[in-house]
This record gives sequence, C-alpha cells and structure tokens, in this order.
Amino acid sequence: MDDELEEKVIQVNRVTKVVKGGKRLRFNALVVVGDKKGQVGCGMGKASEVSGAVRKAGAAARKNLIQVPLKDNTIPCQMTAKFGAARVLLKPASPGTGLVTGGGVRAVMELSGVEDVLSKQLGSRNPINVVQATIEALKKIEELKMISNMRREGKSAQA
Repeated sequence: MDDELEEKVIQVNRVTKVVKGGKRLRFNALVVVGDKKGQVGCGMGKASEVSGAVRKAGAAARKNLIQVPLKDNTIPCQMTAKFGAARVLLKPASPGTGLVTGGGVRAVMELSGVEDVLSKQLGSRNPINVVQATIEALKKIEELKMISNMRREGKSAQA
C-alpha cells in the first residue's frame, strides 16, 4: 500500500539555537503524501539534517492518512475550515476547471486526487496551518457525508 503513495515536500525550515559554543542548526519539514485516489495525509518531522526531517515527516504523514470523498473529480460540497489563524475555503468546480489553488492547498488537492476545485486562503498564509486547515476541511466533508447517509437510512445523527 505504501508503494503507491506519492510524497511532496511543502516546506523545509531551518531553526537555529544559540548555545555557548555557537549556533546549533536543526531542520523541520512539512510533507504531504497521497495516492491520487482519495487518500491524503500530512506530517511534520524534525531532525538535525534535512533528509532525516523529510523522512520523519513522510512517516508521520503516512500515519495520518484520511479518505477524501470525491464526486466526479471534485469535492461534493463547499467547505470552510480553520486551523490556527489560517482559514481555507474549498469550492467544487465544473469539469475542466483544474486546480485554482495555491501553495499547500494545491499539493493536498493534487495528492488526494481532486482535479477540479476552487480555493481561497483567508487569514494567515503560514504553510503549516494552511495545509492543516485544508486537511480539516476534507475531514469535515467526510463527516457531512456520513451524517447524510445516516439520515437517508432513517437513523438519528446523534445516536
């Protein structure tokens, strides 16, 4: 299963700590993984070398995979989600529109298999928070789909 997952590095950040003997360099990385068939996840990794941070972030992303509900290569409904100070608005688009998104949102959408979507980043443009907000929006769509299925079957959503 992990063989078909693609990995995309969104951000590598260098962090320095000033100590008595000088500066200590460390790196943190933000990675998104997905199979372009409805599964996507993101993860953060920290290490003293870039390659170690990216490897750890990829492993964390594989542990946090979610299933994205797709409807004709787009999302089924409009959704807004917030993470930290970043807000992301996702709107379904007609076939052939493509990904009208930027930055971290584009990477998440590409790797999840969504081909037509419109999006807007509101508030903070911090890539970590934008990617997390996008994942939250996709989780909310899944929850809405589950609730609507329960209602169709005649069960209470609170049960």
